[in-house]
Amino acid sequence: MEGKFNGKMIIFSGPSGSGKSTIASHFLEKYDGFSFSVSACTREQRKGEIDGAHYYFLNVSEFKERIKNKEFVEYEEVYPGKYYGTMRSEVERIWKNQKHILFDIDVYGAMSIKRMFPVQSLSILVAPPSMAVLRERLVKRSTESEETLLTRLAKAEKELDFKEKFDYVLLNDDLNKAIDQAEKKIKEFILS
Repeated sequence: MEGKFNGKMIIFSGPSGSGKSTIASHFLEKYDGFSFSVSACTREQRKGEIDGAHYYFLNVSEFKERIKNKEFVEYEEVYPGKYYGTMRSEVERIWKNQKHILFDIDVYGAMSIKRMFPVQSLSILVAPPSMAVLRERLVKRSTESEETLLTRLAKAEKELDFKEKFDYVLLNDDLNKAIDQAEKKIKEFILS
């Protein structure tokens, strides 16, 4: 995806279990001109996660202070007391390195970035073929309790209601096909 650098943003969004992270990771591995946007969050750091590589881990008061100082291009309280957001400094860092930015964020964050950067951003909603398939994918992960599974499924239904607000809806019923479709759309956008 050669061409003059023009600072684009590719936003992958969709429910947990839709495949957005898998598709985004594939894209990053295959193409050199992109950099993943590392989000800030207030959740606990998990074993093996590195601050500044996987997330910027902040406590709630630090996060709120940065909100007050307008240091985020987008942020959301995704679950009660669990904030996620993209710091302005992260966008500046990536563009300074002459890379296009790849986001893997929730639909509310995607809409915020799209509003702030309407021309530079392509928003892609990764959608499962059905809620039943999504449930099956989440169960296979073996990371959810029944309570968190129900919470994620309820959130997924709300997120999928946003599909008309996205530039492109990518149905992920076959991962390889979805990756090919994403690559085609992104190439068109970057070269436009």
